[in-house]
Amino acid sequence: MVCLVSSNLFAQYNLSGIVLSLPDSSSMKNCNVYLNEKGISVSTDSLGRFEFHDLPAGQYTLVTSFLEYHTTYQKVSINKNDTYVKVCMKSVYSVLEEVVVTHKPEDEGHLRAVENMGIYEGKKSEVIVPDKLTVNLATNNARQVYSRVAGLNIYENDGAGLQLSIGGRGLDPNRTSNFNVRQNGYDISADALGYPESYYTPPVEAIEKIQIVRGAASLQYGTQFGGLLNFILRKPVEDKKIQLIARQSVGSYGFYNAFTSLSGTVGKVSYYSFFQYKRADGWRPNSGFNDFNFYTNLNYKLSPKSTLGFDITIMDYLAQQAGGLNDAMFKQDPRQSNRARNWFKVNWNLAAIHFTHKFNASSEFNIRMFGLSASRYSLGFRPVRVESPDDNSKRDLIKGEFNNWGAEARYLKRYMIGSKNLVLLVGGRFYHGLNHSTQGNGNAGNDPNFNYIENYKYKTLSSSDYRFPNNNVALFAENIIYLSDKFSITPGIRYEYINTTSDGTAISLVTNGAGVVRDTLTVTENRTNSRQFILGGIGFCYRPTSRINTYANISQNYRSITFSDMQIINPSSVIDPNLKDERGYSADIGIRSEQTNAIIYDLSLFYVNYANRIGETLDSDKYNNTLRKRGNIGEAVMMGVECYLEGEFFKLTKIKTENWNASAFINLALIHSKYLKSELKRVKGSQVEFVPKVNLKTGLRVGYKNLKASFQITHLSDQFTDATNATSSLDGTSSVMGPIPAYTIMDFSMSYEYKIFKLEGSVNNLANQMYFTRRATGYPGPGILPSDGRGFYLTLQVKI
Repeated sequence: MVCLVSSNLFAQYNLSGIVLSLPDSSSMKNCNVYLNEKGISVSTDSLGRFEFHDLPAGQYTLVTSFLEYHTTYQKVSINKNDTYVKVCMKSVYSVLEEVVVTHKPEDEGHLRAVENMGIYEGKKSEVIVPDKLTVNLATNNARQVYSRVAGLNIYENDGAGLQLSIGGRGLDPNRTSNFNVRQNGYDISADALGYPESYYTPPVEAIEKIQIVRGAASLQYGTQFGGLLNFILRKPVEDKKIQLIARQSVGSYGFYNAFTSLSGTVGKVSYYSFFQYKRADGWRPNSGFNDFNFYTNLNYKLSPKSTLGFDITIMDYLAQQAGGLNDAMFKQDPRQSNRARNWFKVNWNLAAIHFTHKFNASSEFNIRMFGLSASRYSLGFRPVRVESPDDNSKRDLIKGEFNNWGAEARYLKRYMIGSKNLVLLVGGRFYHGLNHSTQGNGNAGNDPNFNYIENYKYKTLSSSDYRFPNNNVALFAENIIYLSDKFSITPGIRYEYINTTSDGTAISLVTNGAGVVRDTLTVTENRTNSRQFILGGIGFCYRPTSRINTYANISQNYRSITFSDMQIINPSSVIDPNLKDERGYSADIGIRSEQTNAIIYDLSLFYVNYANRIGETLDSDKYNNTLRKRGNIGEAVMMGVECYLEGEFFKLTKIKTENWNASAFINLALIHSKYLKSELKRVKGSQVEFVPKVNLKTGLRVGYKNLKASFQITHLSDQFTDATNATSSLDGTSSVMGPIPAYTIMDFSMSYEYKIFKLEGSVNNLANQMYFTRRATGYPGPGILPSDGRGFYLTLQVKI
């Protein structure tokens, strides 16, 4: 009996267990586990396990501690056998459940550090909210809509907003080809790689916001020097099964616009759809158009964490083109037209599927798959001498057909290393394009007949038949590293593989100014160009206070030659067959306001280095025809100051009023540009084309209750259109080269809202200035393309 009792009194047991982290139950290495009653401790192994040996039966307190975790105290009973316990620890940092924050957006601002599966910390960015603007929305008036984006240069020859043409910092504005243009995050241009021109622009009435990220966007969205231009279309309303918005607009020169949208949420399904019909006779003769635009977005909530969406866009328009003018014709009468048989037709069909999944509060994934089937046809009489009367001969017909598809996936992760917060974005992209371009004889009639007559090859006009297949694979990553609550570093990298092919034949007839054929040139081409490279960049952000944000970044840029660079038949233009891709880098440093609406500002300096810049110089052929020769001009730099400042009068003066609001803004860009190197004569030391030294937009906004008014002044100094800074064409007739004179334009808009109704009115070009912003080499010219004179517009909106 004594032996049995003593055996029970002195029996020894083991206490073991595992330490896990909440909420993901991951094992915790090197935790300190302390047995309070015995005064002994152990550390967990790599799998989070621990063990105490030779413990007598009894009650114990287990104390577990680890840096940045709450210390746990757990009672443990050992009763005549070995005991196993599980210890769960919580971080001192709380992970909140997802919440929806509703705020009143400002008219313009900048993107947050992390937004919509993108990283924008340390980057120069702008956000435009059309609903907060008092401007002419029906005509997509870019001069007003983008008035608070510093340094943009805008082509204004399209008074109805059918196509958007913006550039900046010395980039050609033509169809916004130097930006990566997207809608809801996917590409909408003809070919993002081989032909990045945007013939489709969504109506501003359907846009929720416009995001612009400058050259540092090259790492996430593509290598373009201009950066990103992303149209975010309106999202479905969540609190109604159906919402109807109908807008009817009328204006000068036979303008009419009907825009109708439906939106709602029914259970797990949400939708937004619009249809637009727009037409006008045009400010000049022979410049009428008809435009149809349809869009639908459907979303299905698979689970609280997963959403599947589908977009479809259909746009079709036919426009008559009045043709270009020479300088003498413009001076005589800017509204004249001597081209009645020139037409342009665009059909654009876009589709996209997008899937988003949130693994948890710190991790999310998105993939977008998109495709384009589109065409653009141009038909007309376009001799070198724009003053030549139409001889009613066969017209030149050019067809471009685009069939492209791609996919882009992104994974965003918020995580910590020690006490430092980090945000990682990784992604990949595949893009395939197949474009078919033909050129030949159209009929000699006046109608928009886009059929070749007989065999379009080997006739009296130049002809060509080319195919341009291309493939692109890209991988990218950016990582925000928060070194403190105020300072962060964001490095990034992008890998690109590009394969482009040009396969076809071109026959070019060389004529003199009178149209007499002097020579025939035949070129057969079958070449492939494959290249791969890595781009890098880094951004910095410092917030000395909650209302001040300082930023700086530098990123490499790249632009491959496009198939329009590789092949073109144009009576006023020739292409250098030895074109090379463009390379360079962009840098920004600036300071901007945050979380304030009394005064909003963004002051920055920028520097763009542009090597192998593709541009145009003035030349002539052996028959003394004036030509624009397109090739690698040299190395160019653009640098300057971009300044935006807006003040709210009543908030600055602290005058209390509930009914009145008034603000003034100034948007100023001062730019210096220069060609540093060039092998061409008269280019080195010249000013870079499309760079006005002064780009100013300023205005006022006043509101009383639901009545609002805005007044705006736009001024651009003169600018050159070629690298030699030609002041006129060699023969003075084609006007495809020469300066664009300085101009100053005023616009006025008003709106009044009453219950379900809203009335809007605008007067564009208030002083009826005669000016132009473009000299075109081909369609819709060649020659000077005058901008619209004064126009009046009125819109009635009903929202149910």
